[in-house]
Amino acid sequence: MKLKRVVVTGLGALTPIGNSVPEYWAALAAGVSGAAPITLFDASKFKTRFACELKGFDASLFMDRKETKRMDRFAQLALISSDQAVADAGITAENVNRDRVGVIVASGIGGLITFQEEMMNFAKGDGTPRFNPFFIPKMILDIAAGQISMKHGFRGPNYAVVSACASSTNGIIDAFDNIRLGKADIMIAGGSEAVISEAGVGGFNAMKAMSERNDSPETASRPYDKDRDGFIMGEGACILVLEDLEHALARGAKIYCEIAGGGASADAYHLTAPHPDGLGAKNVMIAALKDANMQPEDIDYVNTHGTSTPLGDGAEVKAIQQVFGEHAYKLNISSTKSMTGHCLGAAGALEAVACIMAVVNDIVPPTINHFTDDPELDANLNFTFNTAQHRTVNAALSNTFGFGGHNACVIVKKYVA
Repeated sequence: MKLKRVVVTGLGALTPIGNSVPEYWAALAAGVSGAAPITLFDASKFKTRFACELKGFDASLFMDRKETKRMDRFAQLALISSDQAVADAGITAENVNRDRVGVIVASGIGGLITFQEEMMNFAKGDGTPRFNPFFIPKMILDIAAGQISMKHGFRGPNYAVVSACASSTNGIIDAFDNIRLGKADIMIAGGSEAVISEAGVGGFNAMKAMSERNDSPETASRPYDKDRDGFIMGEGACILVLEDLEHALARGAKIYCEIAGGGASADAYHLTAPHPDGLGAKNVMIAALKDANMQPEDIDYVNTHGTSTPLGDGAEVKAIQQVFGEHAYKLNISSTKSMTGHCLGAAGALEAVACIMAVVNDIVPPTINHFTDDPELDANLNFTFNTAQHRTVNAALSNTFGFGGHNACVIVKKYVA
């Protein structure tokens, strides 16, 4: 069968550096750091006392207070950013068949804050089981997609995807497949994560995965820098509206870009560490290029997973060099996690939007906080250090890798009629 073309017609985002896509993109292009001391809980006794939290966010400004009490923070963020995306796409009950609109919203962890609160309350009690009746519906991963579908009456495919930090990229690929196979006209796709809590920070600290540069939070996320010492936890949500091209044209929708292809792979190597030679990362990029029917030379920009961990950054660079060969030196490479921190299950969607805006605006956002070259990394590669660069971006590739060896990659390109 002939596959349908899939375009992006709407975007929404709540991020540590902006509570809308225009704010987020302006901050990315300007090289703004979202890191600061933690305010969501008392982190004074933790090894890491900073994170990339949302700024100036109050869910009650967007929804009824009763509603907020029935939703974990991750679901609140997903619903609000989906409202932005649906409005941006111009979707109404009159111009779409809601039986043919689906929702896939991913998360790496889901309602951790709710789970923590309920367990702490139980532990403080006398052992009598007193739990909030919304405990389970608030906590489960799939509830974000469910809440979005219920609000807008979208009755197409509806589910969640979880593959750790690759989750929302996998969700976007699933949405892409649903449309190109003719199973839906429109898919609301993305991810949400909100785990800046005692359990979230304490758990990742115990793994020694996060930076402990408490004296300088805003410079702590240092992808590809010699002195990088771990990632910074972020929170946020990002939603894309993917649409069948013919459907989008028929209703006069604006088009940001086209989804070209996607790929997935497994490292099959280690619980948390990447394959040292970047094997899974190499395979997923090759798979995405093949799916998109593109050559390595067709890619202008790679938004890397680039978490600022000593092992992960190096393995990904090896993979890029293996896949792109000499063309690797003509690419722009950057890690926007240097600004947003690592938003875990939402990272893929946030970084897909960074790629989309790079394609739309012909600007590559930077990798900020570069101070010292890492002698282990090829200095001839263009990591777009510290300052955004203007260049034609016809196609961009976004990498996301998760604990368990899960890898996902999506490619976006300029829309050409």
